[in-house]
Amino acid sequence: MSATRLLVIGADAAGMSAAHQAIRTAAAAGTKLAVTALEATGDTSYSACGIPYWVAGDVSSGHNLVARTAEEHRAAGIDLRLGATATGIDRQARTVTYQDANGEQVLGYDELVIATGASAVVRDWAIDPSTGQRYAGVAPVKTLTDGAVWLDLLAGLPEGSGRVVVAGGGYIGVEMAEAARRRGYEVTVITRTRVMSSLDPDLSARIEKGMHEAGVRVVVGSPVVRLDVADGRVRGVYTAEGELYPADLVVLALGITPNTGYLDLDKLPSGPSGGLRPEPDGSLADGIWAAGDCCETRHRLTDTWTYMPLGTHANKQGRIVGTNLVTPGALRFGGVLGTAITRFAAGTTYLEIARTGLNEREAATAGIEVTSLVTEGSTASGYMSEADPVAVKLLAAPSDHRLMGAQIVGGRGAGKRIDTVATALWHGATVDDLAWSDLSYAPPFATAWDIVQVAARRLAESL
Repeated sequence: MSATRLLVIGADAAGMSAAHQAIRTAAAAGTKLAVTALEATGDTSYSACGIPYWVAGDVSSGHNLVARTAEEHRAAGIDLRLGATATGIDRQARTVTYQDANGEQVLGYDELVIATGASAVVRDWAIDPSTGQRYAGVAPVKTLTDGAVWLDLLAGLPEGSGRVVVAGGGYIGVEMAEAARRRGYEVTVITRTRVMSSLDPDLSARIEKGMHEAGVRVVVGSPVVRLDVADGRVRGVYTAEGELYPADLVVLALGITPNTGYLDLDKLPSGPSGGLRPEPDGSLADGIWAAGDCCETRHRLTDTWTYMPLGTHANKQGRIVGTNLVTPGALRFGGVLGTAITRFAAGTTYLEIARTGLNEREAATAGIEVTSLVTEGSTASGYMSEADPVAVKLLAAPSDHRLMGAQIVGGRGAGKRIDTVATALWHGATVDDLAWSDLSYAPPFATAWDIVQVAARRLAESL
């Protein structure tokens, strides 16, 4: 019996999770599988989310961000081809065309996994029209190569006197602002709306206040629209309001976009983001599967498509695809809540920032009525030195008290409390259920009524 040819496009979280799980599942089922993977870059299975911490100095090397090397993938039986960029798919012939150092190549497949991830958004104003390349001193933060570039760029600034502008106030923007500020540079964050706009304005304002206290200038509601350039190198940025902010370096933290440009999206299920829309089992079309940041997903609370790229989703989706392409129907992806956490830590400021479920704007867009309440408290008993302030915002449906979302901003130990709320959300709990749940208590970590329970109880009483 000939082996089934599995071709995976993309060798990061989703693609390699799918490849390894398919190998394990095939071995258990006693079937033969020949796995080939194409990767456009020279890196595999790395933590892009760890790059700002590498830049900050918390991680000593980019190698430490790699979960599995190319050698480890090959040792597991994967024919991994680096520097191989997919350029097209012929569904009728079941072939993929790609480019590598030797020119155009063609590979056949029986089963195909599309896991090409996403790329950083780079606006036209960041590109020098005379070269087609980014202006010197301007770079995104998406790949290991980007991380190495940022270490070189920051090393080239005068110690403690450089000026870094961060364009974008989301997760990467906040983390890179922390990294640059901790290295002693003057930092300005410029964002189209506000800092961490995935949180509601009342919680976002707390983050902005903390960043100001750490010496970061925050400019909200006026995005970068063009650069001030001299001899091909950035010298400053102009906002939509015409203000000029000096800059030696500019961080592009403007979000990411799915890597699906090589596909005929008119003939594949896809959404307005350009992301693919696979079924819950990961299938996309006959013999084609998709997973990871190149995909849109279903939101668990609204049952609508959303583009919400996160490593946690990518790894789960890859594992589901790797199982189902060998044993169809074995697993289904249950949707997303958007549970995420980050921090801003510079000077004497330390903030953990977390969210899950819907914010007020998302609930209104989905036509879901919610009531919300912010509760302030502490991460530990007040008499303990570990106690830090924390604000918890919960959202619930007034009709049945069903929990709809949560946001947390606070000191050490605050952020991971979001997982308690996410678990409650995942299982359709009410704020009453959360208020009366059995959570742990120890003075250095939590009060007898944890702040999450207090927040749930107060919201339940208000409904």
